[in-house]
Amino acid sequence: MTLAPRAVLVHRHTELDELLARHGTRGQAAFYLSTRGRDLTAVDARHAAQRSALTAVSAAIPLGWRRGSVERADLSRFLFAPDDIIIVVGQDGLVANLAKYLDGQPVIGINPDPARNPGVLVPHPPAAAGPLLALAASTSAGPHIEARTMVEAVSDDGQRVLGLNEIFLGHASHQTARYTLRPPGGRRERQGSSGILVGTGTGATGWCRSAWLERHSALALPRPTDPVLCWFVREAWPSPATATSLTEGLLTAAAELTIISESEGLVAFGDGIETDALILSWGQQITVHTAKRKLRLLH
Repeated sequence: MTLAPRAVLVHRHTELDELLARHGTRGQAAFYLSTRGRDLTAVDARHAAQRSALTAVSAAIPLGWRRGSVERADLSRFLFAPDDIIIVVGQDGLVANLAKYLDGQPVIGINPDPARNPGVLVPHPPAAAGPLLALAASTSAGPHIEARTMVEAVSDDGQRVLGLNEIFLGHASHQTARYTLRPPGGRRERQGSSGILVGTGTGATGWCRSAWLERHSALALPRPTDPVLCWFVREAWPSPATATSLTEGLLTAAAELTIISESEGLVAFGDGIETDALILSWGQQITVHTAKRKLRLLH
């Protein structure tokens, strides 16, 4: 007997949830905000929009399906099954937080607050949840799946980290990171900088785009489904021992960017999640490349 699909609802605590967790009561939260010239009006509205969206999406899940629910803080402890259908209700960043824990499951992005969320990764309104769930469970879902490239970093002792937007490598305390950079083509360079960004086409609309704009780069940034990564060295500075000639480039599917640490405590983390970092000691080596795993976003 074939089991019914399991729909897993992914969400995060609202600002109101976080205020109540910190201050204990609604009255205390309201007083805290009032002393800073603010009130709960906007916070209440965003909380209500999130709850309304969660209610609508939950009601759209077929009665015969299995169900699961996970909050952002618990993603690393949640066991996703290969045949799950994932529904993300929240901001675009929540999809990025989720992506590295998946392995091929279709993802439906629901935007509860289009006035605040761009909706790049959560493009659908709550009312679309029902038809999208039916599509995800059907054999005709293939043409509606967008396979977004991810980035992976692997250290010489087997540590791995994944990212949907980008991987950052630098010093944990934001001091100068010292390392030898080895891009494709055989060149190498000792550098001191505030870190390295290696991003995907999805990340090329965020942090990597900021680096690209600031330096007026002529690089053609990849699109989300391109098997290509872009990389940028942040604030490299010249010295008798370090240079600045290799500060940006592209990595095709078969190429790798290699970094050899010359500092203690260099870290590599994906999508801004510093608590889930790969840690390097002096002399260790890390390679960054396109990941075999992809985010399968349903449209």
